[in-house]
Amino acid sequence: MNYKDFSMRSLMFVPSHNIKLMNSAINTDADILLLDLEDSVQPKSNKQVARNNIIEYIKNNRFESFHVFPRVNDRESGELLKDILQLTIDGIDGFMYPKAKTGQDIYFFDKLLETIEYEKGIKIGTFKIIALIETASAVLHAKEICAASERIIAIAFGNEDYLTDIQGVNDENASTLFTARSLISIAARSQNVAPIDTVHIKVHDLDDLEKNIKIAKKLGFEGMLVLHPKELELVHKYYSPTETEVLEAKKMVDAFEESERNGVGVAVVDGRFVGPPLVRNAKVVLDKHERIRKKL
Repeated sequence: MNYKDFSMRSLMFVPSHNIKLMNSAINTDADILLLDLEDSVQPKSNKQVARNNIIEYIKNNRFESFHVFPRVNDRESGELLKDILQLTIDGIDGFMYPKAKTGQDIYFFDKLLETIEYEKGIKIGTFKIIALIETASAVLHAKEICAASERIIAIAFGNEDYLTDIQGVNDENASTLFTARSLISIAARSQNVAPIDTVHIKVHDLDDLEKNIKIAKKLGFEGMLVLHPKELELVHKYYSPTETEVLEAKKMVDAFEESERNGVGVAVVDGRFVGPPLVRNAKVVLDKHERIRKKL
């Protein structure tokens, strides 16, 4: 499995100790559910409640329409081993790993998963990883993090922790985040990993959400982290190819394939030369459209 095997437009956090929010989540069309065991699950006594809820929902096939990635607790919490010992089960696609700072953190988590897979008789590499990029170190080591394990299918930006780490302040144009976003997207794409944009904490300000999605989309992001179901419509709108884009992409691919059959290296579509780079991009659009169509 890699990110091209399914749609990754929306990855929605769900506090797993909260039954009301769990039930709300399964009635959405989010692509991936990030069943949270970390920050939103407080006090500590709720961690086991959250694990039990996930196991129960999995057992009753309540997540069968979703890809499921619990966000585990960090390696210094004392909860990580409990998380993955209990949740390396059928119905879980992988895990979101928080607070990775370098590739060594991902290597550690990879080997921990490998050991548990081996002990349980599960095929090695079954459980995939989405790494959260939340610190200055993580941004600067983003390529290394992507390359640290074949399990990595995506890296996701956590802007609030990042801003705290650099002692920065965001502004209405998100200018403070521009460099980090760019580096994350470049690193991910260089390693054939999906870059996922940060959450939008002003969940009721959909105009600001739209503005931020447009910025991230231009930088090459594949999708975004979502906090509230009301954000999904806009997220899916912008991270799905439009009908016009799909038609244009199909036209480009068809024209180029015909030119190749005729022994011509370049096709012309609507007065525009269409060479291999444009065709590769057109195929990306068509593949993404097909993944979304299969989900629907």
